[in-house]
Amino acid sequence: MTHEHLIACHECDLLLRPPELEPGGVARCPRCGATLFKSAHRSQERALAFTVSAIILLLLANFFPIMGLQIGGSYVSCTLSSAALMLYHEGMQELGILVLITTVIVPTVQMLIMLYVLLPLSLGYLPPRIPDMLRMLNILRPWSMVEVFMLGILVSLTKLAAMATVIPGIALWSFAVLMVLMTAAMSSFNPRQIWLQLPLENP
Repeated sequence: MTHEHLIACHECDLLLRPPELEPGGVARCPRCGATLFKSAHRSQERALAFTVSAIILLLLANFFPIMGLQIGGSYVSCTLSSAALMLYHEGMQELGILVLITTVIVPTVQMLIMLYVLLPLSLGYLPPRIPDMLRMLNILRPWSMVEVFMLGILVSLTKLAAMATVIPGIALWSFAVLMVLMTAAMSSFNPRQIWLQLPLENP
């Protein structure tokens, strides 16, 4: 028995066959009008380029200081990992763990999954366990909070500026660019296009 690819509308659950789209076209649900997917030209190549760039910035953001504080003759600086560790040792264990998960672990796993999927596809072959990787990526998406972290950093800088000389570190600028690159990578990433490349299974 042969199965066809069917998609379900995320708004009304209508099952339908995905239409063929020209580059730049948009598919909408005939029942409720919700946008189902868009067809972008060379989306996988763009997503791969953004992903590789984001991974490089993740390394910079996690191994270099976020900021330094100069008070009188003293200077202190911290990395993201040391900041999370400090929160943990100061009695805010839940917050420290949450910061580490949402700003280090989840974004790193997201980008590595996308690299695992996109790089072999760009070389012309399908890596194993793609369905599991795509499902995991969908589960992790709400837990990446680089934008929230950047907002918190900006608020902290505003408050600290009145008490000490704040010196932005390499990691701070890296996080700012990383936020843009991760958004671009996720926007360019087209799971539907990848699902359609997978072989259909027969019962």
